Amino acid sequence: MKIPYYPGCTLKSTAKNFEDTTRAVSEALDIELLELPRWNCCGTVYSLSDDDLIHQLAPIRNLIRVQEMGYERVTTLCSMCYNTLEQANQLVKSDPEKLEKMNAFMDTEEDYRGGVEVIHYLSLLRDTVGFEELPVKTPLDGLTVVPYYGCLLLRPEEVSIDNPEKPTIMTELLSALGAEVVDHPYKLECCGSYHTVDYRDVVCEKTYSILTSARSRGADAVVLSCPLCEFNLDFRQKDVERELAPMPIFYFSQLLYLALGIGDDFGFVQHYVDPEPLFREKGLLR
Repeated sequence: MKIPYYPGCTLKSTAKNFEDTTRAVSEALDIELLELPRWNCCGTVYSLSDDDLIHQLAPIRNLIRVQEMGYERVTTLCSMCYNTLEQANQLVKSDPEKLEKMNAFMDTEEDYRGGVEVIHYLSLLRDTVGFEELPVKTPLDGLTVVPYYGCLLLRPEEVSIDNPEKPTIMTELLSALGAEVVDHPYKLECCGSYHTVDYRDVVCEKTYSILTSARSRGADAVVLSCPLCEFNLDFRQKDVERELAPMPIFYFSQLLYLALGIGDDFGFVQHYVDPEPLFREKGLLR
């Protein structure tokens, strides 16, 4: 299967391990990710202003790239990229007048026709491969994890990839890989987002609450899909002033990479809390 792929900025830098492990997983599953030519930043944060069309140009340009490739679907990994692309897409599909204005402004671009579907990679796996059909070679026996969705996979409800109040998509994936998945009340809470720049104490408090909740339920690690959440929950552990036992933070693709027996290049060098000792303790690495 071939599908256009939008990487976004962070997956080419601080979340390169997210992209690399996903590419390896995709190859093992016969999914060919076709990176968009001339892609640009998604815009990062979707503008809620009704007449702020200038900030919708960045995501729509990326959807034009998909259209130019002759495809009607695009997949992405980053929760923030997914959210921004899909909200902009829904805006222009529901408001032909706004779409006409944007197309007129981008006079050097092909007109966007509104025919592209934005699919998060988790949904792609579930709906095309099937979690129960994954060729697991190294079951994650003995590993207890909590899924962390954060804000942008599930909100607003119109772009949610699952039930926005009771999501199960990551639980289903991780269970299929052999991990024990436990629920926790902070799985939908915001990590503090970009307040990590100007209000670090707010993010540290969020990190403490989320990780102590996970630990209290017996979790060994947290699993997520957002590079900003990963940074806040992983890197900010060093700044939490209260006592906090280090907890590894994984992208879901890293556990897929392990369970499918693909290799040993997890990209752990990009983690603050090294997950390798946990893998060895659980007998998942030799």
